[in-house]
Amino acid sequence: MTAVTVGGAVAGPDGGLRCPWGLATEEYVAYHDEEWGRPVHGDDALYERLCLEAFQSGLSWLTILRRREGFRTAFDGFKIASVAAFTDADAERLLADPGIIRNRAKIAATLANARTLADWQAGELDALIWSYAPDPATRPAPRTISDVPAVTPESVALSKALKKRGIRFVGPTTAYALMQACGLVDDHLAECVVRGGAS
Repeated sequence: MTAVTVGGAVAGPDGGLRCPWGLATEEYVAYHDEEWGRPVHGDDALYERLCLEAFQSGLSWLTILRRREGFRTAFDGFKIASVAAFTDADAERLLADPGIIRNRAKIAATLANARTLADWQAGELDALIWSYAPDPATRPAPRTISDVPAVTPESVALSKALKKRGIRFVGPTTAYALMQACGLVDDHLAECVVRGGAS
């Protein structure tokens, strides 16, 4: 694949300019073009993204993408009510499941977070997360990857709010990755063909 850099964005085989990472693999192209930065709503959907971002910590996002269906199968579609009912036997099953990342601390956090969220009102997780979305008018479009932050004041505040409510494994960097993935911010580069269409 020949890539030409133009102001930070990269021209892909179709000639369209994209964020450089979005052309690294076929999985990234699909994720970049169809999912990343598009608004995600719904408690279960946001719980899934929260869990996957936590599992990604210290790993490549591609590792998570390639196992996403395995994660969905293992965690019953990330339905909060279902995961909240998982037992110690389920935890052991997950630790032996080659279709996911078998990290004891991350699995424990995923189960504990479901139990916490099961006591929340319907829509409460959605409302809490989206209350930290910054005003788009205050955020200039990034021109290069180096313009994209890893942490923002909003992600620090969101992390603190979630932790205060008992949610584990959600530091400011994980919170910002969640904000990017779920469309609270649009971090597609200024010249990216997806920018603007993601919101």
